[in-house]
Amino acid sequence: MKQMLPSTPGPIGVFDSGYGGLTILSKIRETLPEYDYIYLGDNARTPYGTRSFEIVYEFTLQAVTKLFEMGCHLVILACNTASAKALRSIQINDLPRLDPMRRVLGVIRPTVECIGNITQSRHIGVLATAGTIKSQSYPLEVHKLFPDIKVSGEACPLWVPLVENNEARGDGTDYFIRKYIDELLAKDNQIDTVILGCTHYPILLPKIRQYMPSGITTVAQGEFVAKSLKDYLQRHPEMDKKCTKGGRCVYRTTEAEDKFIESASTFLNEAIKVERISLEF
Repeated sequence: MKQMLPSTPGPIGVFDSGYGGLTILSKIRETLPEYDYIYLGDNARTPYGTRSFEIVYEFTLQAVTKLFEMGCHLVILACNTASAKALRSIQINDLPRLDPMRRVLGVIRPTVECIGNITQSRHIGVLATAGTIKSQSYPLEVHKLFPDIKVSGEACPLWVPLVENNEARGDGTDYFIRKYIDELLAKDNQIDTVILGCTHYPILLPKIRQYMPSGITTVAQGEFVAKSLKDYLQRHPEMDKKCTKGGRCVYRTTEAEDKFIESASTFLNEAIKVERISLEF
């Protein structure tokens, strides 16, 4: 029997496997402060970057369904791995079954759309998790819009753990920042634009800019995702009407509340309350 989802207007859902999606949420709230939001972090099962396509899809679908049940009509996957490995399947296979009027959007397409106006050499790089690089999602999306742009990718498996262990400003982090940047640029010396293809990476921006050669533009995702969402809501007034506007934001996690609050402080400049929930484990 098909479960009935709430039909009344509700908040915009923002989902990430961990804490990095808070960088996306912050930019969205700066751009669209009047809306209500629910942030859901599957922090008990993070990271997603090393998991198989099947498991990432399964976990992401559980989270999206939970956000629908909590009243969201629109959900943003503020996670590159979920966007790469699960978004398309959910859009094609699950939304028609769950509710064809609800929408799930990702972070890769909005990031890619801006690239054509930034790169001059038409050679770009992507720094991301192993899962996102392996998925080839960025080259595929770039070539749909800009067939002439060459894309090189480099996995940075240690950057997320460094951020989540509050080592973003530590001296030991410098080696791994420099290492992955150098490995990426060794693949193509004409790169003039680098996408940070993981929502954790803006926390590392001071050190990334320190070791990124001058003349190379570093693209963080938050502002582009926020602009894209604003444009989407303007183009889809029927969805805009389904999004409540009270300027509120609530937080939900699959981890212990105190652990979430402690780790989230790396990403947020405000005191928050969070409630623990369970997905299907």
